[in-house]
Amino acid sequence: MQIVLIGLNHRTAPLELRERVTFSAEDAERATAELRGHCAMEEVVVLSTCNRSELYGVRRDPGEDAGAIEHFLADFHGISREQLNGCLYSRRDGEAIEHLFRVAAGLDSMLLGEAEILGQVREAYRRASDAGSTGPVLNRLFQGAVEVGRRVRSETELGTRPMSAASAGVKLAERIFGDLGAHSALVLGAGEIAQQAVEQLRQRGIKWLWISSRNREHAMALAGPNGAETIAWEELPRALARPDILVASVSSDDPVVSSEMLARAMAERDNRSMFLIDLGVPRNIEPAAADLYNLYLYNLDDLTEIVDQNRRAREREIPRAEAIIATQISKFEAWRAGRSAADLVDDLRSRLDARRRRILEAHAAAFAHLGPEDREHIDRLTAQLVDELLEEPTDRLRHARTWRERVQHMETLRGLFGLDSEDEE
Repeated sequence: MQIVLIGLNHRTAPLELRERVTFSAEDAERATAELRGHCAMEEVVVLSTCNRSELYGVRRDPGEDAGAIEHFLADFHGISREQLNGCLYSRRDGEAIEHLFRVAAGLDSMLLGEAEILGQVREAYRRASDAGSTGPVLNRLFQGAVEVGRRVRSETELGTRPMSAASAGVKLAERIFGDLGAHSALVLGAGEIAQQAVEQLRQRGIKWLWISSRNREHAMALAGPNGAETIAWEELPRALARPDILVASVSSDDPVVSSEMLARAMAERDNRSMFLIDLGVPRNIEPAAADLYNLYLYNLDDLTEIVDQNRRAREREIPRAEAIIATQISKFEAWRAGRSAADLVDDLRSRLDARRRRILEAHAAAFAHLGPEDREHIDRLTAQLVDELLEEPTDRLRHARTWRERVQHMETLRGLFGLDSEDEE
């Protein structure tokens, strides 16, 4: 069994490409079914966030062409394979395991130690599990990743002051307006990121706050406890002139706020300054709006300076987080080695038993004069011989001092008995 990972993230691909390679919940379910059907994947989890899209899989044949998964990713999203050149990364086994654990720990995020990634990893695993696309390997792997994320947040400073994209965006708004106590804000969306934006705005004493969502019930549920008002989604074009700050986090394939809508809003505001932070992937606000006078439009890739400040403040915690990751990797590899050892012994037993039966069949004429009980006795004795031959290697595998030693024993057995070959001697 081989663990494979194909993906792209904020380090390898620009926002323009990332927003074309996202997976909605429905997309993830469909992609999972197709990967299992056409790319020889026995288990699959799709992880898609605003800064990454990753496919985790388990396949029995390590010799399968990894390019098939890359081709699938391009074809699924209707983009050319050339556009993905240099933007995809590929990991196998240990590297794939370490990558996922670093993701869950917040070490691979644009914002070091970001708050929401652990929940996103957990949700991706839950969806895949509910769809029946996980098995023993990815179940164990993602459960380990969630444990890593929890420990890093509880045992290191990375979890004491978590920063999210929403908090970084609101912090940027403070730089433009200063004290937010005399200003107003409109949040588009009612999901997790929108909730974080509302919380950050309230913490900074925003004077007026509105929430608008396609789902009015969700908007009301978010507005009530936060002392905010709701704006009907269909009223959005007319409401854009009100806020000084607009935070957009809506699930949509196309922009929900156009440059034309904002031009009208700015005219109605007499061109008073307006700050917009687009946290959507794909983007929620038409990029051309950035050309409007006195309108400040930022997206996820514009948070670089805040990201750098965040990283410098938390870098000292990275070694502690990496130590937790190393411990969890060892636990997972020990489990995987134990599972592989059991499979190897079963394969070896099947190989030896098949040879035993062929020998008995080849010499059946020599036993023809024996009665059924005697022939059955010979069958039991030879089966017992196979069991005894396997006792010592099984014991050595079981009691190996480390998982690495167990893997070495397994490789020796595979080589000596030709278990990597599908052909029986």
